[in-house]
Amino acid sequence: MVAIAMTREMGTLGKDVAQGIADSLGLKVIHSELVEHDLATRLGVQESAVHRYLEGGASVLERWKIDKEKLSRYTAEELLEFARAGNVIIRGWGAVAVLRAVPHVLRVRVCAPMPFRERVIMDRLDLKDASEARSEIEQSDAAHARIMRGFFRVNWEDPQLYHVVLNTGSVPVDTCVRIVRLLTDDPAFQESEASRAILRQPGCTPGPGPPLASRR
Repeated sequence: MVAIAMTREMGTLGKDVAQGIADSLGLKVIHSELVEHDLATRLGVQESAVHRYLEGGASVLERWKIDKEKLSRYTAEELLEFARAGNVIIRGWGAVAVLRAVPHVLRVRVCAPMPFRERVIMDRLDLKDASEARSEIEQSDAAHARIMRGFFRVNWEDPQLYHVVLNTGSVPVDTCVRIVRLLTDDPAFQESEASRAILRQPGCTPGPGPPLASRR
């Protein structure tokens, strides 16, 4: 079964790439809202509190209520369960870090030049000033980098963390989808008894840490 972990920069049409891959391969897209709901239920707090915590905007009371160690453990458990079930594309949530020890999980990054991203965000948010779009993008990038560096000890921009990095500023979305589909057919990314055994090991993750939230 296919399992893909993806990170995407804001404004790269990464959501379109993920959905195109899912439609092409018949995969379920695991997105932030779904995981936030499950985590909030297990932690016994409001879903909005979990989202604000992950985005760095939680109040003092919310930070006090949320057990960081439990959040880390529950996140890893959720991601491992999705990967075990297979036929999924997990968008964001630090899945590339949590699942990087599993050989058959294809790790994908979607990026694009800043001017391209600004145009996408200006259109999406109906903004007239490119500087406003850039501010949104830079805040998002900083939050993602902080979580990945602080909790997973990785640089999310490091190409060596991924099997393939796709630049939607020069490669059309449909072509990106075809590239990923081609990779999933490669023997290197076929599920095996050895890779399934790694998924069954509680310690297969690279270390504790909260998930990488990704909304846009």
